[in-house]
Amino acid sequence: MDTTLRDGEQTSGVSFSASEKLTIAQLLLTDVKVDRIEIASARVSEGEFAAVKAITKWAKANGLLHKVEVLTFVDGDVSVQWMQKAGAKVMNLLTKGSLNHLTHQLKKKPEQHFAEVAAVIALAKKKGLECNVYLEDWSNGMRHSRDYVFQYLDFLQHQPVKRIMLPDTLGVLIPSEVYEYISAIVQRYPGIHFDFHAHNDYDLGTANVLEGVKAGAHGIHLTINGMGERAGNAPLASAVAVLNDFMPDVKTAVTEKSLYTVSKLVESFSGFRIPVNKPVVGENVFTQTAGIHADGDKKNKLYFSDLMPERFGRQRKYALGKTSGKANIENNLQQLGLHLSEPDLKKVTQRIIELGDRKEVVTQADLPYIIADVLNSNTIEEKVVIENYVLTHSKNLNPSVTIKISIEGELYEEHAQGDGQYDAFMNALKKVYKQRKQDLPVLTDYAVRIPPGGKSDALCETIITWSYNNKEFITRGLDSDQTVSAIKATQKMLNLI
Repeated sequence: MDTTLRDGEQTSGVSFSASEKLTIAQLLLTDVKVDRIEIASARVSEGEFAAVKAITKWAKANGLLHKVEVLTFVDGDVSVQWMQKAGAKVMNLLTKGSLNHLTHQLKKKPEQHFAEVAAVIALAKKKGLECNVYLEDWSNGMRHSRDYVFQYLDFLQHQPVKRIMLPDTLGVLIPSEVYEYISAIVQRYPGIHFDFHAHNDYDLGTANVLEGVKAGAHGIHLTINGMGERAGNAPLASAVAVLNDFMPDVKTAVTEKSLYTVSKLVESFSGFRIPVNKPVVGENVFTQTAGIHADGDKKNKLYFSDLMPERFGRQRKYALGKTSGKANIENNLQQLGLHLSEPDLKKVTQRIIELGDRKEVVTQADLPYIIADVLNSNTIEEKVVIENYVLTHSKNLNPSVTIKISIEGELYEEHAQGDGQYDAFMNALKKVYKQRKQDLPVLTDYAVRIPPGGKSDALCETIITWSYNNKEFITRGLDSDQTVSAIKATQKMLNLI
């Protein structure tokens, strides 16, 4: 069962609108194909009521109403009436699974609580609702008041309930305890369906799910991206991958290829960002960064495991940066359908390492620009070199530039101001060429772009069109800084005239 829309929405700061809840519910049941979804808590708000009505209406029209569940409370007939008005048919009744909670929160005796639970279950049955029962704080109940838990289960086994849900409410269990507790319960009540509900406070959510299923749990509760209160719940994508790979005899209906899509959609709706290293759905989890790993992928797939990106509708990537080796770049070129000679590949690799020293990551989208820049630079003889420059930009002062430039072995140094840093640079350059009694080409067009899909820290390509002796020509410069990329394009121009 996916409980993103109920327990997952308890993530601090997250609140789905009714239309967002409907969209997620539809995706979960029709694309991801989870068996059941828990979509809300009864009585919470008018917005929650509207969302449940929209989902139950759609689910009923599509024959899926029996897969839609709502958390309810031991409150006489209030939750049952709410369920009926919302059109829901399956209620998950929240009850006390530890003596500690029963004594200090409800301040009641077990017999009193059981009688109230029985009354709600009987009313639900009378109104045509299907009833499951949560044992809140069950994990601490097993640790500290096991007699109470079994007393309660002895009572529940005679009630008309379909499933009993065993939550590790505070995420305190370790895998061996999960196995021990669930095994004991499943063996004692072999005819009852038990769900296990894991939280992730010690980052053991997925491991505990695995042990719960090994111990005989019949159902597990998960959320997309591990959303939930505090450290969240056991994540759907990780748990499904683990079960498919390490418990092949246990079958789920979940479609792995849909997990990444629904993960990104929920990220967008919730504003709850997925850590880049989150297994299965994180942005970087199928990206090889080290050159030695990329090299191994080309040699009998030495760094591949069963956790292949294609299973989840994703693609393996090879990061480009200061740790890139030649193999990383070759893999990216292969994905782009490009091939470079060995000497050119060496130059491109060196250029990427230089850029990587200043930027964390150079993307695959940057690669064609880098190749064009490096190969284009190879064809130009460098008789003019801009040796040094200082660019200044201060509030209420004109931008200024000091440059040192080598022209055919002769050094010049000039200073100038301008409307902007590049204008100041060009003014300083004009002073140098005036000394040499030489005209500079006229700049007729200036364009800056970043690779498609680039971000604010992407590489900039500056494309400048020049007019000289009644001819036009174009030079390009590439750098992470816009002004520097323009200066590089200008240096190429100086070597062409």
